[in-house]
Amino acid sequence: MRIHRALARAGIASRRKAETLVAEGRVRINGEVARTGQSVDLAKDAITVDGRPVVLPQETTWLVLNKPAGVLTTARDPEGRRTVFDLVPPRPGLTYVGRLDYMTEGVLLLTTDGEAAHRLTHPSTGVERTYVATVRGHVREAAAAIRAGVDLEDGHVVPEAVEVHEGPAPRTWALHLTIREGRNREVRRLCDAVGLEVLQLVRTAFGPVRLGALAPGASRALSPKERDLLRALLRPRRGGRG
Repeated sequence: MRIHRALARAGIASRRKAETLVAEGRVRINGEVARTGQSVDLAKDAITVDGRPVVLPQETTWLVLNKPAGVLTTARDPEGRRTVFDLVPPRPGLTYVGRLDYMTEGVLLLTTDGEAAHRLTHPSTGVERTYVATVRGHVREAAAAIRAGVDLEDGHVVPEAVEVHEGPAPRTWALHLTIREGRNREVRRLCDAVGLEVLQLVRTAFGPVRLGALAPGASRALSPKERDLLRALLRPRRGGRG
């Protein structure tokens, strides 16, 4: 296996960033500075990055966490706030698949396959993400505007699906949105752009993985079927438009 791929698999960095680490001389194999494109034997070679050993998982771990509000999607926080890694069993090389912001709840995937994590969140993969936003405002008009497409500062957004249902409290609405881009705070920015106040935001699905009855703060291993469906999303597409 090439060294950059091994680092991605360990959750150290994406393949591209791993190549940069190697080029900068920050990676060593058995004490020697690694070369770009160098092959490694995962069963025998000792790999370090900046002097720290790289632990390569023997089996790939896939988890889904129901992230609560008020928890950070990061490995550590200088202020000592809770992170998603405080809520799941410790695993060497475990990384998150995309981010949910501090107050957003719901489906967050974690895996020891760093390369797959990077590819699943890359725009070219186009994985569907479904959110339910509890909102206040003129939701019917706002939903129509969202269906037609909204210009945000980082581009034009047209969701895959938009539905409106009654909310959990008087004068609130449940706005269901399915998007593919996964841009930073995209749903909150969409709602703000059309004049909706977001009271709560929950991601209910990431690709084939759904929240279901998973309690806030709880996690579970992905089923074999879910793992197979995720792997299918990563296969190169044949044909296509253009």
